[in-house]
Amino acid sequence: MTSGQMTIGPTAGDDRPAALLDVRDLRVEFRTRDGIAKAVNGVSFSVAPGQTLAVLGESGSGKSVTAQAVMGILDSPPGDVTGGEILFQGRDLLKLSNDERRKVRGAKMAMIFQDALSSLNPVLSVGAQLGEMFEVHQKLSRKQARGRAVELMERVGIPAARQRVGDYPHQFSGGMRQRIMIAMALALEPDLIIADEPTTALDVTVQAQVMDLLAQLQREFTMGLILITHDLGVVADVADTIAVMYAGRIVETAPVHRLYKAPAHPYTRGLLDSIPRLDQKGRQLYAIKGLPPNLTAIPPGCPFNPRCPLARDICRTDLPPLYEVGPGRTSACHFWKETLDGAR
Repeated sequence: MTSGQMTIGPTAGDDRPAALLDVRDLRVEFRTRDGIAKAVNGVSFSVAPGQTLAVLGESGSGKSVTAQAVMGILDSPPGDVTGGEILFQGRDLLKLSNDERRKVRGAKMAMIFQDALSSLNPVLSVGAQLGEMFEVHQKLSRKQARGRAVELMERVGIPAARQRVGDYPHQFSGGMRQRIMIAMALALEPDLIIADEPTTALDVTVQAQVMDLLAQLQREFTMGLILITHDLGVVADVADTIAVMYAGRIVETAPVHRLYKAPAHPYTRGLLDSIPRLDQKGRQLYAIKGLPPNLTAIPPGCPFNPRCPLARDICRTDLPPLYEVGPGRTSACHFWKETLDGAR
């Protein structure tokens, strides 16, 4: 396996279900005035039916761009997929025509966006927007589609759905709008859902309700779920596996509880140390020094080396290979043993 390339999920010889989604060495670039920004640099992962993969990282790490490339909604130009494969149910999505790709979106895979208010059309009722899925993909009449929209709204817990199906997005609270987005994603019972920051701008109580709803619906439909977030607290109870991204690469993968207990990459450890804790009341919060790298000028060696407390000469010259650090665990750090031992 080459550096920067990781496989998460079922592999050959496993007794686990075959991969629903298998992303291999995905690369995405953006052409800008300042040069070519390498937003995704050799990302590989797989997701099985019923599995939840959480993708963590700071803003600009490549999480959302990866999701957009998988969904086929990357703005091109300026963005282009320059390498890799996206195998969904055995078919490489990158080789499909636009019409074939469109048939997969919504029906087979769907996405929940982070800003429900801007993602929903403000001049159409929520019922019309939900019903459109059924009219386009299942050729239902408008009346039939409206009935299905009511059923979906009821399923995601929106009170008085029959009376509110004609309301507009601005007439719902933030939490209710997010439920509508979830309903829209679930409309055609897809096999895979990608949730991009689904709890952004929601208060803690509503966050918990939205995550509980997603987990409940995932169990009901045995869907694969990719949860993209920068909030480690959101994924603690719902994810099976965590992939941590930095500068367009996945730098660590692990089962969720093992990663929280003992991270094997300094970046992951920094993210965990920056979470407020009740047993450290009065102490100054830890912050990872510096800023993420400019993607048009990623530093040589390990991209995290300018911010890393363990950085040494080799980190500034050699890109770390992928180390198998335990069952189902990988770390792209030359000194992963020190990080792992220090966390125990």
